[in-house]
Amino acid sequence: MDRVAGVSSQLHDTILDRLGQDIVSGILVPGTTISADDVVQRFDVSRTVVREVVRVLESLGLLVVRRRVGITVQGRDCWNSLDPNVIRWQLAGPQRFEQLAILSELRSGIEPLAARLAAARATPEQCGALTSAVIGMSSTSRAADTDAYLRHDSDFHRTLLAASGNPMLRAMADIVVEILEGRTRHALMPHVAEPEAIRLHGVVASAVQGGDAETAEAAMREIVTESASAVDELRDAQR
Repeated sequence: MDRVAGVSSQLHDTILDRLGQDIVSGILVPGTTISADDVVQRFDVSRTVVREVVRVLESLGLLVVRRRVGITVQGRDCWNSLDPNVIRWQLAGPQRFEQLAILSELRSGIEPLAARLAAARATPEQCGALTSAVIGMSSTSRAADTDAYLRHDSDFHRTLLAASGNPMLRAMADIVVEILEGRTRHALMPHVAEPEAIRLHGVVASAVQGGDAETAEAAMREIVTESASAVDELRDAQR
C-alpha cells in the first residue's frame, strides 16, 4: 500500500512540474482550455491524480476551473509569484535571467533588513549556526563540492532570516533558498565560490554576533549586489 501511495505521489509531482513548466514557459498560453481527459491520456494517469494536480495549479493561480468552461490557463498577473514552485518553474524557463533580476530586487529589500534586525535579536544558537554555515561554505568551496556548498549557503540564509525575529521575513526563507538552488541547478553559480562572497558572509555572521547592525546590513547588501552582478555577467556572456 505504501508503495502504491509513493508511486501516486511521484506521478503527481511529475505531472505538476510538467504542466507548471508548460504554463510558466508559455507553451500553454493564457486563455488555453485544458481537458482533464487530455491530461489523463497524455500522462497515462487516473483522473484522481489529474484533479489533485489541477487543484494545486489553481491554488497557485496558474489555472482556473469554471463550470461549463473547464480548465483555463491564467496569465502571469494571476500567479502566486512568491511560491517556490512557481519560482522554480520560471528559473527553468527561457526568461530565467529576467526572473533572477526580479528576485535580486526582492532579496535586496529583505535580506539586508534581516541582517540588521538579526544583530539585535539573534539567539546565541543562531549566531553559532551562522558561523558554522560560513565555515562549511569555506571548506566545501575549497573542495569544489557544489552540493555541500549549497547546503551550507542555504543554512546561512535560512538562519539569518529566522534570526531577524520577524515571522514575515522568516517566511521568505524558502524563496531565497529556491533562488540559490535554481542558480546552482542551471549552472548560474561560479564552479568555485568567490572568496569575497564567503568573506562577506563571515562579516555578516561576526556583525550579527557582535550586535553591529550597520555592518551586518551593509555586508548583506554587498552579498546580494555581488550575486546580481554575477548573474548579469553570465547573461551577457550567453548573448
